[in-house]
Amino acid sequence: MAQDGLPLVLLAGDGQEATRWLKALLEANGYAVLQERSARHALERARNTEPDVIVVDAELPDMAGVEVCRALRADPRVSTSTPIVLSIREPATRAQRLAALRAGAWECVTPPHDADEIVLKIGAYVQAKLDADRARAEGLLDAMTGLYNRQGLARRARELASQAFREHGPLACVVLALDADPEPAGGASGPTAHLGRYVQAIKSVARLSDVIGRLSASEFAVLAPGTDAGGARRLAERLAGSLSGPALGSTGAAAVAPRVRCGYEAVANVGYAPIEPVDLLVRAAAAVRTGRADSGSWLRRFDEGTTPPSPT
Repeated sequence: MAQDGLPLVLLAGDGQEATRWLKALLEANGYAVLQERSARHALERARNTEPDVIVVDAELPDMAGVEVCRALRADPRVSTSTPIVLSIREPATRAQRLAALRAGAWECVTPPHDADEIVLKIGAYVQAKLDADRARAEGLLDAMTGLYNRQGLARRARELASQAFREHGPLACVVLALDADPEPAGGASGPTAHLGRYVQAIKSVARLSDVIGRLSASEFAVLAPGTDAGGARRLAERLAGSLSGPALGSTGAAAVAPRVRCGYEAVANVGYAPIEPVDLLVRAAAAVRTGRADSGSWLRRFDEGTTPPSPT
């Protein structure tokens, strides 16, 4: 257990110089660090202690670090909101970074090390995890995906709109409708596997500041602070691209690539053109079906001439 309310870090490393400096850095910046020297013991600790962040050395005596990341992410007893950081002892190649991200790591720590950057990133990841924990406790998360549900999206929309109003900044919402059944027939394991890949693909192209939620069985919403209409179009393109066949296949076994339809709405300056936060969600969802075509038939923007349905 963390002492004095300090965020808890589980450090999987052999205690040599490669991980000793990281332990000292985290402790000096207000973290309680629990260290395990083997992958087997680290996996057991992760299941029993609910750490706020897990840091894994790439070279453990009984298992490669990237495999530990994969095992952690696949373990239902480890929250999907728990950040996993892979520490690589040598400068990492692009292939190593991609392998770590596909295995479920949020970040790779590699030489040359910037202590301030490491501390700031881990702090941001821990805060995101704590926010997710609070949302889960308050019933704001979708039980199947760990994303925000409708109620959670509405609350986060109000928070983001309030911030944008104070800063006179833009705010956008993109809604994705997947025209492939995330729960195909043929076994209990199929639905969860496919849905999990869709969610992972969406998360892989969203920014840390973006808020992702599930509106229905096949619709997802992304609230994007600091994003105008042009940025919303680019975000929609990234989201649709992440759900293509090759991108889904890179995460493991082949998954059915769904046909993606997107709708969006954006406000360039919330301070000058205030909008009810929930209306942004409603408009983006309505745009998927009745919006004005923006980029072919797959991307549509909310049309002021249509009346969106009342939020439920």
